[in-house]
Parts: sequence; structure tokens; C-alpha cells
Amino acid sequence: MDLMIQKEILVNGIQTVQNAITQKSSLPVLSNVLLETDEKELKLTATDLDIGICSMLPVTSSQSGAVSVPARKFFDIVRSLPENEQINLSIKKNNSISIKSGKAQFKMMGLPRDDFPSLPVFKNKDEIIVPQNVLKEMLNLTDFAISKDDARHVLTGILFTVNAGTITIVATDGRRMAVIKKELSQKTPVDKTAIIPLKTVQEVKRLLGEDGDVKIKFSENQVMFSLSSSFVISRLIEGEYPDYRKVIPEKSTKIATVSRVDFLAAARRASIFTDQDSQAVKISIQKTKMTISKNTPYLGEARDDVKISYSGEKEIEIGFNPRYLIDVLRNMEDDDIAFELNDPTRPGVIRKGEDYIYVVLPMQLVV
Repeated sequence: MDLMIQKEILVNGIQTVQNAITQKSSLPVLSNVLLETDEKELKLTATDLDIGICSMLPVTSSQSGAVSVPARKFFDIVRSLPENEQINLSIKKNNSISIKSGKAQFKMMGLPRDDFPSLPVFKNKDEIIVPQNVLKEMLNLTDFAISKDDARHVLTGILFTVNAGTITIVATDGRRMAVIKKELSQKTPVDKTAIIPLKTVQEVKRLLGEDGDVKIKFSENQVMFSLSSSFVISRLIEGEYPDYRKVIPEKSTKIATVSRVDFLAAARRASIFTDQDSQAVKISIQKTKMTISKNTPYLGEARDDVKISYSGEKEIEIGFNPRYLIDVLRNMEDDDIAFELNDPTRPGVIRKGEDYIYVVLPMQLVV
């Protein structure tokens, strides 16, 4: 391997793959990054065996070759090199690598390509194509509801379903649930259900842009998200996801229509006086206003009125964890939202057309 590459390009490639590197594994090679090159590009690969990330970078001149080097030191070296200078990378004897830029020179000891774990190869059989901005919106509106509790392992990922030309994403932690469905512009015979881990979702979101498409390929226990200059491969979570359809309430006639921005701001203010022992804020619904309040005796009291239009006949007082409201409101882009409420013991629901639904369980108010 002998190549020339711009520092900015190499730094961006490093930032793309760095979250797949582990320093805690019993396999030292997993703390390395694999560098592979042909005549046109340099490919950086990192993996912790659960997730693998690759970044393909353009180079100005190259000879093929491969070596893996300690990632952290390699990253530190590249960042320290002079700005606006090209970097020369070349493999020397015994899998060592030479790094030169301007007057700076480094030599690192590496490991041979064969010592680095190989990522799985995907066929195009189970492949769908989704615009990047569409997938990004779908993940933004669901991933905050993924459970962080390993006690129910299947809930620590999103349910990803492709069926009859539609894609559905579901996330729940048992206290709230987000479901979004979109029609695929390119019809496909793919019929697949998979549970994708939270870390994979976060890495894919980080790489998604507003333009271009992402190809999603499935195997029996792996998934691949392929973008123009990078891809993410991940193991799937094994297990059976709960039937989310049973949790979706019928549409209510008791709807509070409210400014999303005003609702979000009021929920944030009321949340200031919540703590681990007292998480619920009180929401009082009247014909023309919503009052969000929180009274914590040893902390203080907050109260905020928000203008609404309410289609119900009776006033309602109901408690919610404000974080569960803030999470959905800050990720939506609508000017107004319709908040469905029935009574203090039943879930609150926010819908966006026929494609998106968010269900949140109420909390008991302490009198």
C-alpha cells in the first residue's frame, strides 16, 4: 500500500468508523482500524463484532495493499498533522506503516489483513432502497422510544418491517410507543421483519444526509445500510417483538389541538421541578387552554398556560412524564399537533396523518 490523501478526507473517514472500535475486547485486533486500498480508493473498516462500519475515501495515487493499525494512535497522529497538506501512507516490512505529511514522519506497527475479522457479504436478494431523508425522519420520530433496559432485550432495538411495498418502524420501552409507516417509491417483493439494535440506529442516523438513497440489505441475522461512500453492517437482535398493533387505541373524539412549539416549551419548563421520586407533571385540559403544572414541595412549583382548541365536553386532569412528551414534540416539525385524551387512566395519543402514531401511558398524580 502506497497512497496520497488529503488530511481533511482522512479525518472525515476516521470519524465515520470510530464508534465501531472497542478498547475493551479480549481480541486486541478489535482496537485496530483496517486500511485497504486499490487504485481508486482507501477503505477504512472498524468492527466490534456486533457492528461494522466502513468508509471509502478517494485517493490521488495508490498501490493496493492492506494492514490494520491501532486506531486510537492512528487517529491521534492524523489529527496532529499539518493542515492543508497531503498525507502519504505506505506499508513497510513486517506490517509496519509509514505516515508522512510535510516535515512530520511517523512509523507504526500493525497487523496483517488476515488477522482482522471479515465482514459478511450480502446478496441483493433482500434489498430495498429508501431516500436518506425519509429514513432519517422515520428514525428521528421513533428511536427516542427505544428501551435502555436490557431486562427486555428485544425492546433495546427498533422493529423494522418491510411488507407489501411499505416500511414500518416501531420503538417502545413499555411506557410509550412510536410507530411510523411509509410507502416505498420502488415496489419490492421483500417481506422481512428484523429488530435492529439502538447503537446501529444511532450510527446510521449519524451518516444519513438529506440527499441520495440508502440501500438496506438483509440476511438471516444481519442487516446492511449502504450509502454512497460508507456502509454499516450489524447483527440483528434475536427474539420476538411484542404485537404493537394491540396497543394502538381507537381514534378519540376528545382532541386538544395545540401549538407544538408552545406545548414543548411549557413541558420543558414544568419538567424543571421533576426528580426521580416525582416525575409526573399535571396537565389540565379545558375548552380553550391547557395548564401544565408541577408542584414538588421541597423544590418549588411551576405553572404554564397554553392556548388550545378542545373538542371534548368535560375537563380532564392527567399526569405524564414530561420527558416522554418533550421527546416526541422536539422531533416533530408540525406547527400544530392533535393530542388525543380520553380519561386519566388511558394513554395519550399524538397522530400525524395516517402514517405516524405516538402512544404514551399516563402517570398517577400525587395529591
